[in-house]
Amino acid sequence: MTDTAPPTIAWDDFTRVQLRVGRVVSAEVFAQARKPAYILHVDFGPELGVKKSSAQITALYQPEDLVGRLVVAVVNFAPKQIGPIMSECLVTGFHDAQGAVVLCVPDGEVPLGTRLL
Repeated sequence: MTDTAPPTIAWDDFTRVQLRVGRVVSAEVFAQARKPAYILHVDFGPELGVKKSSAQITALYQPEDLVGRLVVAVVNFAPKQIGPIMSECLVTGFHDAQGAVVLCVPDGEVPLGTRLL
């Protein structure tokens, strides 16, 4: 194993992370955030409902363009207080060459709440 190789995990480690598909139902500028961010409300379907997230994705996305989009989020982290809001999920993405976050999204329509495995 080299210094750059990621550590090996067991299948059970991976299955504990609940990555689910949700649809952004609202997005607004998070004015109180220390770094530019949006407050997203993401609908994960009838089982999980709507969860709130703070997302630092302002470089590539406008709030009005996010509404209606599918996203992939971790839904089983403990809620985290971020300024005046309680973030209930972590919307996932990748940093591009300039450091901006590009959302991780499904390649097609899937039911809300579908789990990634």
